[in-house]
Amino acid sequence: MDFVIGGLAACGASIFSNPFDVVKTRMQLQGELRAKGQHDIFYKNVFHASWVIGKNEGIRGLQKGLLPAMAMHSIRNSIRLGSYQWFNKKGYLTNEKGKTIFYRSAIASAFCGAAGAFMGSPLFLVKTQLQSQAADNISVGTQHGHKGVFAAFKTIYSKEGIAGLWRGANATMLRAVAGSSAQLTSFAISKDMLTEYDLFKRIPLLSSLIGSIISGVFQCLIMNPFDLVSVRLYNQGVDKSGKGILYKNIPDAFIKIAKTEGLTGFYKGVGANYMRLAPHGALCLVFWDILRDLQAKYLE
Repeated sequence: MDFVIGGLAACGASIFSNPFDVVKTRMQLQGELRAKGQHDIFYKNVFHASWVIGKNEGIRGLQKGLLPAMAMHSIRNSIRLGSYQWFNKKGYLTNEKGKTIFYRSAIASAFCGAAGAFMGSPLFLVKTQLQSQAADNISVGTQHGHKGVFAAFKTIYSKEGIAGLWRGANATMLRAVAGSSAQLTSFAISKDMLTEYDLFKRIPLLSSLIGSIISGVFQCLIMNPFDLVSVRLYNQGVDKSGKGILYKNIPDAFIKIAKTEGLTGFYKGVGANYMRLAPHGALCLVFWDILRDLQAKYLE
């Protein structure tokens, strides 16, 4: 049941966060391997990007990739949150007073996040490529021309085989290790600190909400470089042998981006990323807490 709860929480949250995910993806692909000032700027910031996409592609443009996003978040988080809750229930993550032990929580959340990322990698691949598809006058990055979710899976599989569906999995696992450990650990510790106060003892949902907002800041700052590299690796075109045209692997991507776009290039789309992570993380973790409370009340 812990795994089902984690999946349901994330699936519901992704509906609200997906438009910011589309914006983030576009901004991360904008100016790919180009120095600042040497490329067109279609998306100035998260608000301008939202307006530009809405104007040129309609409201549906802001929900591109929603179906694989919902499925991906459901699978990834059913494994990530469910496994983390299992470790927590077994008492591996807390001391005798019930307080979170930092290093144990960080290790467990990193492991759980990586496992979920691997299983959801094909959906992340398709989601990214669908979100990057834009109107011709505002397109950035490689345009794959998929007609839909199932057509994307069929095209990728026919060209690259089963291995092609997991292309970039190592990058998204690294992304998940950084993001999940930062999010779940800071969330647990924030809640521990907040519940020392009477207000938060009386209103547990408030501590979950504030804790998720705090954890979103840490998650965004730590994860954004890995997230950007993941998006680039997933969206790049491949040659006839299935090898990436722009990047050979994770280290090659980091080196090329640093050389051409500078260190600030790793934080492209960071505003949109936080605006995606904040509501998604907040809703996901709050839903998770609510569903766990219901489970404890009615099923145990």
